[in-house]
Amino acid sequence: MNSQDDIAASVRQAMHQYFLDLDGEAPQPIYEMVLAQVEKPLIEVVLAHAQGNQTRAAELLGLNRNTLRKKMKQYDLI
Repeated sequence: MNSQDDIAASVRQAMHQYFLDLDGEAPQPIYEMVLAQVEKPLIEVVLAHAQGNQTRAAELLGLNRNTLRKKMKQYDLI
């Protein structure tokens, strides 16, 4: 099993648990919720790996640097 499979398995497990925990309650918009929960730590870890270099982090993420900065502001990372 490679790391991509590990990530996919983690998402599956978390989503199954999410639905169990709802206990009949209506879910919030799931797509946005999952993206927000994954995107912020992803950006944090990649920025740390790039030693704070936003240009390098954007390259690693496959994003435009301006897009990265927008997301950093969105998640209060700058």
